[in-house]
Amino acid sequence: MKRRKFLSNTSLVAIPGMLSGFPVRALGRSSLSQFISDDSDRVLVLVQLNGGNDGLSTIIPLDQQDNLAIVRSNIYIPRNQVLKISNTLGLHPSMDGIRSLYDNGKIKIVQDVGYPDQNRSHFRSRDIWHSGSNANEYINTGWLGRYFNERVPNFPDDYPNKDNPHPFALTVGSNVTETCEGLTGNFSMAVVNPGREQSLFVSPENKAATGCAKQNLNFLNKSINQTNEYSFAIKELYDKGNNLSSKYNDENPLAQKLKNVARLISGGIRSKVFVVSLGGFDTHSSQTASSNSTIGRHADLLKTVSDAIAAFQDDIQMLGLDQKILGMTYSEFGRRIRSNASFGTDHGNAAPLIMFGSCLDAGIVGSNTVIDRNVSQGEGVAMQFDFRSVYGSTLMDWFNVNETEVNTMFNHDFQYIPISNGCGNTSSTNDPEENEFLLEIRPNPSDGQFILSFKSKSEHIKISIFNTLGSEIKVLTNQQFTTGTHSMRFDLNDAPAAAYFVRIQNRTRQKTLRVIKQ
Repeated sequence: MKRRKFLSNTSLVAIPGMLSGFPVRALGRSSLSQFISDDSDRVLVLVQLNGGNDGLSTIIPLDQQDNLAIVRSNIYIPRNQVLKISNTLGLHPSMDGIRSLYDNGKIKIVQDVGYPDQNRSHFRSRDIWHSGSNANEYINTGWLGRYFNERVPNFPDDYPNKDNPHPFALTVGSNVTETCEGLTGNFSMAVVNPGREQSLFVSPENKAATGCAKQNLNFLNKSINQTNEYSFAIKELYDKGNNLSSKYNDENPLAQKLKNVARLISGGIRSKVFVVSLGGFDTHSSQTASSNSTIGRHADLLKTVSDAIAAFQDDIQMLGLDQKILGMTYSEFGRRIRSNASFGTDHGNAAPLIMFGSCLDAGIVGSNTVIDRNVSQGEGVAMQFDFRSVYGSTLMDWFNVNETEVNTMFNHDFQYIPISNGCGNTSSTNDPEENEFLLEIRPNPSDGQFILSFKSKSEHIKISIFNTLGSEIKVLTNQQFTTGTHSMRFDLNDAPAAAYFVRIQNRTRQKTLRVIKQ
């Protein structure tokens, strides 16, 4: 995502400074209409795992343990150490906090989330996740920035005001989140310590300044005044708020950020989105201890995340706020299937995404990754779900955004994934057998000629072929099908001998199978 130029008419101005002992970003120039709540006071909390989290050591496929032991022999988590959550799936042994939440219907796991044509650069992939763009396009707005744009199209002139006294989004950390970058400014404000108060300095009037210089100085002062007003409101709300859980660990940096989020919400802040982050997930080496694969850098990180989310969920339940808050983890990519010789993993493709809250349609959506013991060194986990389908479904279920708007916001083949149960009884989101595609490919392996068969209802179907790096190399079909069983031939004669993935999807479900061209 490209940064705005200072004083552009459609920009966010990034003004370094210290406010309440923390760096801030001042708001930019434009005009704004009234917005605070669409139909509810619901809140979304995003937990960013910076570096690319290893999904295969986070959400562990128990039915693939034999092959995992071969391709990850130096970092393999033994079956008897995995925290089992189903007959075929478990959690890393350090994630007992998440396991407890899962057992109580507060966790949803979306398997193998990514995007076509995976980019394995940290910076570019983060841009893609933040903007909600295709891999080959560059968008200057964030996905939540576009959501806010539809509701406050004239942002940010005349804000804060009596009806909207608080930031629309808040990043608890030193850098403002790009997910909330809008057309005329960033809807998020960054804070480190909301309990401290300090104002940015407003420049005195320069009577000699004329023309553009005077306009720029006035704009700068206006931006600083807006930021100071938000700061005072945040400090007041922090002082009014409270935390009740005893599970927060003072040495857990993510827990402290989420603790601040809970306190601000309990104090009455009307921000719709909060973003927190934790770094360190780029585990090329020493992901595990050489003597014990259940401990080490990754285990410590997962414990930090698990304990922080468990403490936060405990707190908001005790505060009576849990039915208004939904949380989601994300990372720029997963790691490769094979480990490397340094007890680590290298940049890969898809990875699981964890959602938490009291109003989730809880359970597991998607199937386990199939691990081949002959997997190449560069192969990543194949995508099952496009991350924009998770984003769009969250906007639909949590913020009551209609599907037409979601399709406008995200230029991709949207799939709806049930996210919220309306705070009723929780249930697993595994597809029942009658909704399966019953996808089959034969022969497999093949010298390049394949027959693909699948079952469908009367619906639009897209079938694509991906390579092991996550690139979509061919679209076999993208059209309406009638109810019944269908067969089609396809070939990989023009592709080198290797492993590939065939992915089929409709509006609500998908299936991915690995095929081998010999």
